[in-house]
Amino acid sequence: MTISMTSSLKHKSLKSKAFWLAPLSAALLMLAGCNNSSAPEEGAATDTQADAPLNIKIATESSYKPFSYTDADGKLIGYEIELVDALCAQMQAKCDIISQDWDGLIPGLNAQKFDAVIAGMTITPERQEVVEFSDPYFHTGIILIGKKGDDVSVADLKGQPIASQRSTVASQYLQDEHADADIKLYDTQDNAYLDLTSGRVRAMMSDKVTGVDWLKTDAGKGYEIKGQEIITDQDAMGIAFRKGDPLIAKFNKALAELKEKGTYDQITGSYFGTSSTAAAQKAAATTGVEKAVVVEGDNANVDGNAVIAKEEQAEVATN
Repeated sequence: MTISMTSSLKHKSLKSKAFWLAPLSAALLMLAGCNNSSAPEEGAATDTQADAPLNIKIATESSYKPFSYTDADGKLIGYEIELVDALCAQMQAKCDIISQDWDGLIPGLNAQKFDAVIAGMTITPERQEVVEFSDPYFHTGIILIGKKGDDVSVADLKGQPIASQRSTVASQYLQDEHADADIKLYDTQDNAYLDLTSGRVRAMMSDKVTGVDWLKTDAGKGYEIKGQEIITDQDAMGIAFRKGDPLIAKFNKALAELKEKGTYDQITGSYFGTSSTAAAQKAAATTGVEKAVVVEGDNANVDGNAVIAKEEQAEVATN
C-alpha cells in the first residue's frame, strides 16, 4: 500500500511539473522568436540612419564684417554665411549656424558644443595642434589703419598704442614683430574700432578685408591704410573641425564642387570682386586693396585710399 501511494505521488508531481513547464517553454520560444525577428529591424534602422540627412551645427563670430555679422533684425549675414549655406545645400545637409564669442570658438568646438567653425579663422600651426582645417576658402593679408594726416607707420610702432583683435593673425604679427609697441588686444574688431575712433589708440592692425570694409563706413571716413599690405605665410582661412572628423572630407568635396560649378565664384565675386582663382592665392581681396599694395614708394597709402574713395563714389552713383 505504501508503495502504491508513493508511486501515485510521484506521478502527480511529474504532471504538476509538466503543467508549469509547458507554458514556460512556450514563453521562451516566443522570446527567441522576437529576438530573431528584431534583428532585421535593427539593421533597417541603421540603414535609415545612414541615409538620413546630415544635421550640422556651425559656429561663427557675428561681428566680423563682411565675413559674418548681423543685420538690423539680428539675422546672421555675410560672405561666410552665404558660403556655408551653399556648402550645406551641396551636401544636402541641414545646417544650424550659431553666434559664438571669438575666444570660445575652438574650446566650444572641442567640447562638442558645435561641429564646425567658420569665422575668418586663419590656418596657423598653433591652431592645427588642437583642430583640423578644411581646404582654404580665402586668403587675406594685414593692414595698419590710422587717422588721416597722422604719420604713423608700420616701421615706427615702438611705444605707440596699437589696437588689434585678440588671437588673430594681425595680433600675432604685432606680438612677434612689434613687441616694443604698446599693444592693446580686444575681444572683437568692433571694440578695437571704438578705441581707435575715441583716440585711446593711435592705430589698429587688422586683416585686410574687414579693415577695408570698415574704412567705407561713416565711422571709418577719417581713417586710412598706412603703408602697404603685410603678407604673412598664415593668411589662408579654413573651416575648423575636431581632429579626424569625417565632416572635413565632406566639406572639402562640397567646396571643390562649388568651385567647379561656378557657385563659389559667384558668392566670392559678389563680396570681393574676385574669383576662386584669386581667392585661392595669397593677397586676394577687394580691387581697391589690390591696387593699393602694388603702388610703390611714399604715396602707396595715398593712392590706395584714393582707390577706395573712387569705388565708394561709383557705388553711390550706381545706387
